[in-house]
Amino acid sequence: MLKLTLIGGPTALIEYGGLRWLTDPAFSPPGEYAGGLVKTTEPALLPDQVEPIDVVLLSHDHHSDNLDPAGREFLARAGQVLTTVDGAGRLDGNATGLEPWSSMELRGAEGTAVTVTALPALHGPPGSDPVTGPVTGFALTAPGLETVYISGDNASLDVVQEIAGRCEPMDVAVLFAGAVQLPHRFDGAYLTLSSDLAAQAALILEVPTVVPLHFEGWKHFTQGADQLRAAFAGHGLTDRLVMPTHGIAVSVP
Repeated sequence: MLKLTLIGGPTALIEYGGLRWLTDPAFSPPGEYAGGLVKTTEPALLPDQVEPIDVVLLSHDHHSDNLDPAGREFLARAGQVLTTVDGAGRLDGNATGLEPWSSMELRGAEGTAVTVTALPALHGPPGSDPVTGPVTGFALTAPGLETVYISGDNASLDVVQEIAGRCEPMDVAVLFAGAVQLPHRFDGAYLTLSSDLAAQAALILEVPTVVPLHFEGWKHFTQGADQLRAAFAGHGLTDRLVMPTHGIAVSVP
């Protein structure tokens, strides 16, 4: 069993395998940040309320909704940061870059061996990489524990299909949603999963539990909790959806 606490946007504390993991740190207050992205809510928890963090799982470092100024400052306080190869080159310090499908093993407090595998992600439609930049997802596996998929800012069901074909079955999928779109870019294609695409991803993965992130707290997210519930209900997946609550740990599954 793992515990997940939503801090806001893409940021969540995950307790798994005797380690404390943090996804995409965003701890800054509401306001406008790089790229014109507008944060609308306070983080549910501040850095000193989530520490210590053993590992930051950073999908990418170059968009402020995934790594805002306070989140960037926090990185040095974590045990280590796992991210893209490009991102690690920019961040330096305690950041390690992982190529897609590469793995590393970490040891939890009780000696549990947790394997982290970097997974592909596409932050938009095919061909969007030069604009949106490289992004990574992650899988966490450990003997006797759930296998966990963390999508990062992936918008591609083809990528999800590849992951489903190459990985062992997932028990929990943490899917970054929000249906982000760029005005006048990519003909309105999504840069992250829409609510319906998230439900389709759950079907492809045949995963029994889905926890969405990256659907609230920023102005550019176009779909939120209501749309996620409706989409999962429309696909007959209501029982698979676990909607997190700000600042409250939920045990999954």
